[in-house]
Amino acid sequence: MDKTVETVSLAVADIPTGSSLAVGGFGLSGVPISLIRALLAQGASGLEVVSNNCGVDGWGLGELLAAGRISRVIASYIGENKEFARQYLSGELDVELTPQGTLAERLRAGGVGIPAFYTATGAGTAVSDGGMPIRYAADGTVEVMSEPKETRTLETFGTEKEYVLETAIRTDFGLVRAAVGDRHGNLRFEKAARNFNPLAGMAGRVTIAEVDELVEPGELGPDDIHLPGIYVDRIVELTPAQASDLPIEKVTVRSRERSS
Repeated sequence: MDKTVETVSLAVADIPTGSSLAVGGFGLSGVPISLIRALLAQGASGLEVVSNNCGVDGWGLGELLAAGRISRVIASYIGENKEFARQYLSGELDVELTPQGTLAERLRAGGVGIPAFYTATGAGTAVSDGGMPIRYAADGTVEVMSEPKETRTLETFGTEKEYVLETAIRTDFGLVRAAVGDRHGNLRFEKAARNFNPLAGMAGRVTIAEVDELVEPGELGPDDIHLPGIYVDRIVELTPAQASDLPIEKVTVRSRERSS
């Protein structure tokens, strides 16, 4: 039952080239940066990444992206990464854009064994009708477009609406960052880090967690556990230096009124 691993390098050592990864994080909050950097050093390439976003230039998944290790991304938001845009528009990267709530539910469905579900989100748009660019050619033309998805008119609460069928996401590995974890793999996440980390952890066939603090089984109360250990296969405690690497995505200031 003790799922602890001594270092992040050992935790990701067996992730092979061509693997699919569900990676936690919401913006720069809750990103498993130490596992990402260990994977960068390990050398795996041709990775398919499922995450809310692909980091920023020079941090998070942006580090793997800049090194040319990622071949495909399924995400809901990609607006903070210039290198991402360059690779996508030059035909170096396949991208599948998915509405944020739909992405969250696709990950959750994969974790609980639901193969597909209907949602109203995206019905009647390019999400359901197809035509979104998946891959560009080097000359800027669209080489691969998204295919139309199955739709169905259903009655809910006395109103008929069109719904689109979305498939679950199941990946080879899940990489997550938690505030606290115990040796059995039970995890507690901090604030916005809870948005996608539990879902990424559920979707991975092998889930690896980096934690700021490692505690003994029983120290986390049942109501404090956001992801049960049944979903977690390996857990590694970060060093103080690793745990403190928490950049701020955007820093804004406001002028202060001078006292009279």
